[in-house]
Amino acid sequence: MSSIELKNDLYRLVNADEPDEQMIAEQLVEINREFEHSSPEEVLQWAWSQFGNGMVLGTGFGPSGVWLIDRLSRMKLPVTVFYLDTQLLFRETYKLRDDLESRYDLSIVRVTPELSVEEQAEQFGDELWNRNPNRCCFVRKVLPLRNYLRDKSAWITGVRRSQSSSRRDTPLFEWDPANGVVKINPLVNWSREQIWQEITYLDIPYNPLHDEGFPSIGCIPCTQPADVKDEEEERAGRWKNLDKTECGIHISSQKFRNGSGSA
Repeated sequence: MSSIELKNDLYRLVNADEPDEQMIAEQLVEINREFEHSSPEEVLQWAWSQFGNGMVLGTGFGPSGVWLIDRLSRMKLPVTVFYLDTQLLFRETYKLRDDLESRYDLSIVRVTPELSVEEQAEQFGDELWNRNPNRCCFVRKVLPLRNYLRDKSAWITGVRRSQSSSRRDTPLFEWDPANGVVKINPLVNWSREQIWQEITYLDIPYNPLHDEGFPSIGCIPCTQPADVKDEEEERAGRWKNLDKTECGIHISSQKFRNGSGSA
């Protein structure tokens, strides 16, 4: 099947009233095979031709995210960029958002939870992140993302296989059943070293907390510095001393990929 046929078939399947998840997954196997050795730029250009304004870029303003913002700007692809504002982010993260908006002439969409931090405390008790971090992530990230992606077809992420063992088998294109969109991971094959070489060479703005020993940056209560010696420890410092490496927004596609069905 040619890329044109794949394109037309995938678009039809994803935008059906009741998407056939298994058929979409089968199409994505073929698409992944076709783009296996493609560059991030080729992946992004094809995805834009496929989904157009139905495709968005989600970022937590990490190294992969800022590179993707820079690349989309250079490619002149007017993809909407959004972030999940848990209202618990570092001031450096908000400053980076402002710097990126200024440099790339962007208006980055702010996606927020239905509950403020104070309302969450009233409903679930103070500092839910310490007592039940999975519930906190669900309220402050998973549900807002689901609501935002409700009328979208595709979601670009900065997920890379080298970031953690749970991301080791991530494909370029995958189905996200919880959000009903195709996830596109253009940098899936890149290493941390590759990303940082590009950021340095292109002088892309990045979060200064990385220079202070934070390999991965999320919410203030759940993020600490960490000494990273191995590629798969890149998310070290998140939910320290807990058996948790993901906030939950990527879990449904991981489960679907491993044959566990929808999350």
